[in-house]
Amino acid sequence: MSADLWNSATVVLETNWAHDHMVPSRRLYPHQWSWDAAFTAIGLAYVNPTRAWRDLRSLFEAQWPDGRVPHIVFDPRTAEGDYFPGPAFWDVPAYGRRAARGSTGLVQPPLHAVAVWEVYRRASAHGADCAHEAGEQLKWLYPRLVAQQDYLSLHRDAAGTGLASIVHPWESGLDNSPSWDSAMAGVPADMNLLVRFQRRDLEVADAAHRPLDIDYARYLGLVLTYRDRGYSDTDLAERHGFVVECPAFNAILAAAELTLAHIAAVVGADPRRHVERARCITTAISQRLWDAESRTFRSRDLRTGQLSPARAINGMVPLILPGLPEDQAAAIMAEAASPRFGLPETTGLPVPSFDRTSPDFDTLRYWRGPIWINVNWLLRRGMLVHGYRVEAEDLRTAMIRLIEESGHYEYFHPKSGEGIGAPTFSWTAALSLDLLADQAVPASARAT
Repeated sequence: MSADLWNSATVVLETNWAHDHMVPSRRLYPHQWSWDAAFTAIGLAYVNPTRAWRDLRSLFEAQWPDGRVPHIVFDPRTAEGDYFPGPAFWDVPAYGRRAARGSTGLVQPPLHAVAVWEVYRRASAHGADCAHEAGEQLKWLYPRLVAQQDYLSLHRDAAGTGLASIVHPWESGLDNSPSWDSAMAGVPADMNLLVRFQRRDLEVADAAHRPLDIDYARYLGLVLTYRDRGYSDTDLAERHGFVVECPAFNAILAAAELTLAHIAAVVGADPRRHVERARCITTAISQRLWDAESRTFRSRDLRTGQLSPARAINGMVPLILPGLPEDQAAAIMAEAASPRFGLPETTGLPVPSFDRTSPDFDTLRYWRGPIWINVNWLLRRGMLVHGYRVEAEDLRTAMIRLIEESGHYEYFHPKSGEGIGAPTFSWTAALSLDLLADQAVPASARAT
């Protein structure tokens, strides 16, 4: 174990703690993000399980009555002008005990059940008192996690296929991925929106690293359309401009169900519904999002019915599912090892976010080529699930080495390994703790 890396990661997590939640980065992301909270809690549990629980509870205290967990929970102590699009732009009405404009109306991948289970495992090992508290936290979180899953599986199954749809690229967590390019091409780009609203991200980050103005105009237009219809999910495929089934989002949805089966057994609920739902989602991913010709998983645009032509890292995330057919798992590994991506054995680096051989590959721009630790962490988890132990260990070592050499950056250059984006980034720090400490096969691999 690298003591220096452990200590530096702990400092990042201490720096980014904000009263009752973790921010991803002080300057660029000064609020609480949904799937960031999940990744961060997994590592935070090693050094401060109390804060890990608090962060997760803080997020779920902002859950909507319909079950959706917003992708950003706004910190009222942060000024409106410190982040855009901020609370006024989203204009979310008051709900439950939440004041108006307290969150966004979008979601992100539901990794939270996995995070809750990992925090529970860590906290339970800290003694009887921590184990008792962990059990109480599970009881509080379990029904809220179920409500989140129900929202995504029922309200967001736009095509009736058993898969959840995302209504904005931001919901994927892989915001600017080429996986959305074909679907986004049909979304109008009102450039006047960039006159009405000022991009805050370009004031604190290099424009070469961020989405283009035309993409950002489309992002804002999609939010306004969804907002002005009351964030309703009725008839999405017919009336909304972007409705996509993402293989990574749905793989995480299924993994959450498998993990909820473990949580249900602890809190005295029936795990069978979770196992069955995971099986159904896995089957739907395997059948609907698999491109037999290229032997890869792709996102599907429900407005056109077409699979994306882009070979992006979201197509590898279904590897986390133990019920994935072994020939498809092997095909993911072959894709990861190919020159299009490359495993550490050949590149010395973790896997990039997009096809290296594509003319659209960009070494700097957000999700269009750079290396991200969180998706590599998921990929390593999938390797362990399917028995690729050597490759998983190589990937773990490559991630640790990259963070040691370059720092706790948001993402990394896919050729040089240089840190890019926000420095002192929370999930990079948190997941480095997990990579240093835990080499166990994930619990989801044992769910049947």
